[in-house]
Amino acid sequence: MAKLERPLRRGWTTGTCAAAAAKAAYAALVTGEFPDPVEVTLPRGERPSFALAITRKDETSATAGVIKDAGDDPDVTHGALVCATVRAGAPGGGVTFRAGEGVGTVTRPGLPVAPGEPAINPVPRRMIHDAIAEIAAAAGRAADAQIDVEVEISIPGGAALAAKTLNGRLGIVGGLSILGTTGIVVPYSCSAWIHSIHSGIDVARAAGLAHIAGATGASSEAGAQKLYGLPEIALIDMGDFVGGMLKYLRRHPVPRVTIAGGVAKMAKLAQGLTDLHSRRGEVDLAALADLARAAGGGAELRQRIVTANTAAEAFTHARAEGIALGDKVAQAARATASRVVAGRDIAIEILLFDRDQNLVGRAPFEDCKD
Repeated sequence: MAKLERPLRRGWTTGTCAAAAAKAAYAALVTGEFPDPVEVTLPRGERPSFALAITRKDETSATAGVIKDAGDDPDVTHGALVCATVRAGAPGGGVTFRAGEGVGTVTRPGLPVAPGEPAINPVPRRMIHDAIAEIAAAAGRAADAQIDVEVEISIPGGAALAAKTLNGRLGIVGGLSILGTTGIVVPYSCSAWIHSIHSGIDVARAAGLAHIAGATGASSEAGAQKLYGLPEIALIDMGDFVGGMLKYLRRHPVPRVTIAGGVAKMAKLAQGLTDLHSRRGEVDLAALADLARAAGGGAELRQRIVTANTAAEAFTHARAEGIALGDKVAQAARATASRVVAGRDIAIEILLFDRDQNLVGRAPFEDCKD
C-alpha cells in the first residue's frame, strides 16, 4: 500500500453543521438573504465557514443545509446533509428545538438531554443559540432582548444511518444524534464510540442498574448476556476501549462490572494494556506461556505456546493438556482492570469466550475498594 504522507484531515461535527445551517436559515428569516458561505464560532473560538448545499424560504420559515464533512475520519455521518429550518416560536419561549426527519428523540433518562427532547446535545444547542444571537445583534436587536424561534434540525436518511450506531440501545429513536463538544472531528479519535460508552453507562445508572457488562464484540456480549440474562441497556459495546470505559466508571461507578472478550483481547488486558486495538500492541506469547506454566503447564507446553501463531492456537495447546489457561488470563486481566478503578466501590469480573461463545476462562467478581 502507498504510504499516506499528508497529515490526516480534520472534519466537522454534526453540531457544527447544524449551527451553520441554523445561522444561515435565521439570517434569511430576518434579512431575506442566505449568507453563503456562513461562518460559525466554535467552542474554542475558531471561525470556520461553510458553503450551503440547499436553501429554501417561504412566508413563515427558512431552511438551509450543510454537507457534513468528517475529514479523514470514518464517520457514519460523513457526506450527510444536515438541515435547519427556522420559524417564529411561541412568545416567551426563547430558542426551542425540534427533531425533524432523521434526527432522534430521547426516550430514556441518563443522557445529557431529557426524555422527550430532540437528541441535540447541550454544546450544539448552545452553538445554535449563539449563532442566532449573533445574527439578531447584527440586525440591531438589543443584546438583552429574547429571541423566540423554533429550530428544527433534520438529516434526510438519518434513520437508516442511525441503525449503524448505538442510538437504539441508548433509547434514542427515530434517527441520529446531533453531537460535538469542540465542533471538530479528529480523525480516528473514535470520539463517537467513546461518547456511546459514556452514554450507555449514564443510561444504565439512571435506570438504577447495579450490574453492567462491557464487551469487546458481539460474540462475547451475547455470551455475557446469556450467562446473566442482562437487559439490553446493561450491555456496553466497549470495543477496544476498556480503559476508556473503566476510567469513566471510576468517576461514575456501577457496583458490578463484567468485562467480556475473546481470548486475544483479554490476553492483552492481562498484559496490562487497556487499549486493546492491534496498533497498541500484540499478544505477548511469552507472557501467555508464563501464565500457562503458573496454571500447571510444563516446559513443552510453554515452548508450543511461545511458538504459536495466535493466541487462539496457544489456548488450543493448553486445552489439549487440560491446563486452565483461560482462568489465569482472566485473573491477570482482572488485576489490570481493578487498578484503574482502585478505591471505588466496584466489583470486577472477567469472562473469556472463544469464537463459538464457549466460556473458556473466568475470574469472578472481586471488590476493588481498598
